[in-house]
Amino acid sequence: MKKIISIMLFIIGMGYHASAQTKSTNTSSTSFQSSLIRGKVIYTQYCMPCHQVDGSGVMNMNPPLIKTTYVLGNQTELINILLKGMKKGVVIDDEEYSNPMPAVNFLSDLQVADVLTYVRNSFGNKGSVITPAQVKLVRAKK
Repeated sequence: MKKIISIMLFIIGMGYHASAQTKSTNTSSTSFQSSLIRGKVIYTQYCMPCHQVDGSGVMNMNPPLIKTTYVLGNQTELINILLKGMKKGVVIDDEEYSNPMPAVNFLSDLQVADVLTYVRNSFGNKGSVITPAQVKLVRAKK
Protein backbone atom coordinates (compact mmCIF):
# COMPACT_ATOMS: atom_id res chain seq x y z
CA MET A 1 0.00 0.00 0.00
CA LYS A 2 2.83 2.39 0.88
CA LYS A 3 4.41 1.62 -2.47
CA ILE A 4 1.20 2.54 -4.34
CA ILE A 5 0.87 5.81 -2.42
CA SER A 6 4.52 6.63 -3.13
CA ILE A 7 4.04 5.96 -6.84
CA MET A 8 0.89 8.10 -6.92
CA LEU A 9 2.65 10.97 -5.15
CA PHE A 10 5.54 10.67 -7.59
CA ILE A 11 3.18 10.80 -10.59
CA ILE A 12 1.31 13.80 -9.15
CA GLY A 13 4.61 15.54 -8.46
CA MET A 14 5.84 14.93 -12.01
CA GLY A 15 2.58 16.33 -13.39
CA TYR A 16 2.94 19.45 -11.24
CA HIS A 17 6.58 19.87 -12.32
CA ALA A 18 5.65 19.58 -16.01
CA SER A 19 2.82 22.08 -15.52
CA ALA A 20 5.16 24.54 -13.82
CA GLN A 21 7.67 24.23 -16.67
CA THR A 22 4.95 24.88 -19.24
CA LYS A 23 3.78 27.98 -17.35
CA SER A 24 7.36 29.25 -17.13
CA THR A 25 7.91 28.76 -20.85
CA ASN A 26 4.59 30.39 -21.70
CA THR A 27 5.41 33.37 -19.44
CA SER A 28 8.81 33.74 -21.09
CA SER A 29 7.26 33.51 -24.56
CA THR A 30 4.55 36.01 -23.62
CA SER A 31 7.16 38.40 -22.24
CA PHE A 32 9.19 38.14 -25.47
CA GLN A 33 6.09 38.75 -27.60
CA SER A 34 5.12 41.74 -25.43
CA SER A 35 8.63 43.16 -25.85
CA LEU A 36 8.36 42.81 -29.64
CA ILE A 37 4.97 44.55 -29.69
CA ARG A 38 6.22 47.45 -27.56
CA GLY A 39 9.45 47.59 -29.56
CA LYS A 40 7.57 47.86 -32.85
CA VAL A 41 5.65 50.86 -31.55
CA ILE A 42 8.90 52.59 -30.54
CA TYR A 43 10.54 51.63 -33.85
CA THR A 44 7.63 53.08 -35.80
CA GLN A 45 7.78 56.35 -33.90
CA TYR A 46 11.53 56.96 -33.70
CA CYS A 47 13.41 54.68 -36.10
CA MET A 48 11.22 54.03 -39.14
CA PRO A 49 11.58 57.48 -40.75
CA CYS A 50 15.31 56.83 -41.28
CA HIS A 51 15.60 53.04 -41.35
CA GLN A 52 12.34 52.45 -43.27
CA VAL A 53 9.41 50.11 -42.61
CA ASP A 54 11.40 47.05 -43.70
CA GLY A 55 14.68 48.01 -41.99
CA SER A 56 16.42 48.53 -45.34
CA GLY A 57 17.65 52.05 -44.55
CA VAL A 58 18.36 54.69 -47.20
CA MET A 59 21.31 54.21 -49.56
CA ASN A 60 24.37 56.28 -48.59
CA MET A 61 22.48 57.88 -45.70
CA ASN A 62 20.88 55.58 -43.13
CA PRO A 63 22.25 52.06 -42.68
CA PRO A 64 20.10 48.97 -43.05
CA LEU A 65 19.16 46.95 -39.97
CA ILE A 66 18.95 43.70 -41.90
CA LYS A 67 21.41 41.02 -40.79
CA THR A 68 24.26 43.41 -40.04
CA THR A 69 26.99 42.78 -37.49
CA TYR A 70 26.28 46.01 -35.65
CA VAL A 71 22.66 44.90 -35.10
CA LEU A 72 23.34 41.23 -34.37
CA GLY A 73 26.83 41.61 -32.89
CA ASN A 74 28.01 43.24 -29.68
CA GLN A 75 24.98 44.18 -27.59
CA THR A 76 26.81 46.84 -25.56
CA GLU A 77 27.87 48.66 -28.73
CA LEU A 78 24.32 48.51 -30.07
CA ILE A 79 22.88 49.89 -26.83
CA ASN A 80 25.47 52.69 -26.93
CA ILE A 81 24.41 53.62 -30.47
CA LEU A 82 20.89 54.32 -29.20
CA LEU A 83 21.99 56.03 -26.01
CA LYS A 84 24.79 58.17 -27.50
CA GLY A 85 23.86 58.39 -31.16
CA MET A 86 26.30 57.86 -34.00
CA LYS A 87 28.19 60.77 -35.51
CA LYS A 88 30.58 58.83 -37.73
CA GLY A 89 29.68 56.96 -40.88
CA VAL A 90 29.52 53.22 -41.09
CA VAL A 91 30.48 50.91 -43.96
CA ILE A 92 28.27 47.89 -44.58
CA ASP A 93 28.89 45.55 -47.52
CA ASP A 94 31.20 48.13 -49.15
CA GLU A 95 28.50 50.81 -48.93
CA GLU A 96 29.08 53.88 -46.76
CA TYR A 97 26.23 55.37 -44.73
CA SER A 98 26.98 58.84 -43.44
CA ASN A 99 23.82 60.36 -41.98
CA PRO A 100 24.41 61.00 -38.25
CA MET A 101 22.04 59.28 -35.86
CA PRO A 102 20.79 61.30 -32.91
CA ALA A 103 20.85 59.84 -29.42
CA VAL A 104 17.52 58.57 -28.14
CA ASN A 105 18.68 58.51 -24.52
CA PHE A 106 15.35 59.97 -23.40
CA LEU A 107 13.84 56.49 -23.83
CA SER A 108 13.56 54.41 -20.67
CA ASP A 109 15.71 51.30 -20.16
CA LEU A 110 12.66 49.16 -20.96
CA GLN A 111 11.95 51.09 -24.18
CA VAL A 112 15.56 50.80 -25.37
CA ALA A 113 15.57 47.07 -24.58
CA ASP A 114 12.23 46.57 -26.36
CA VAL A 115 13.16 48.43 -29.54
CA LEU A 116 16.54 46.70 -29.78
CA THR A 117 14.96 43.30 -29.15
CA TYR A 118 12.44 44.13 -31.89
CA VAL A 119 15.16 45.16 -34.37
CA ARG A 120 17.29 42.11 -33.50
CA ASN A 121 14.28 39.85 -34.22
CA SER A 122 12.71 41.55 -37.24
CA PHE A 123 13.66 42.07 -40.89
CA GLY A 124 14.98 38.49 -41.10
CA ASN A 125 17.16 38.94 -38.01
CA LYS A 126 17.36 36.27 -35.33
CA GLY A 127 19.09 37.78 -32.32
CA SER A 128 19.01 37.40 -28.59
CA VAL A 129 16.92 39.53 -26.29
CA ILE A 130 18.29 42.72 -24.78
CA THR A 131 17.07 43.34 -21.25
CA PRO A 132 16.39 46.58 -19.37
CA ALA A 133 19.09 45.51 -16.88
CA GLN A 134 21.68 45.42 -19.70
CA VAL A 135 20.61 48.90 -20.84
CA LYS A 136 20.80 50.20 -17.26
CA LEU A 137 24.39 48.91 -16.91
CA VAL A 138 25.49 50.49 -20.19
CA ARG A 139 23.75 53.76 -19.35
CA ALA A 140 25.47 53.89 -15.95
CA LYS A 141 28.94 53.56 -17.57
CA LYS A 142 28.53 56.67 -19.73
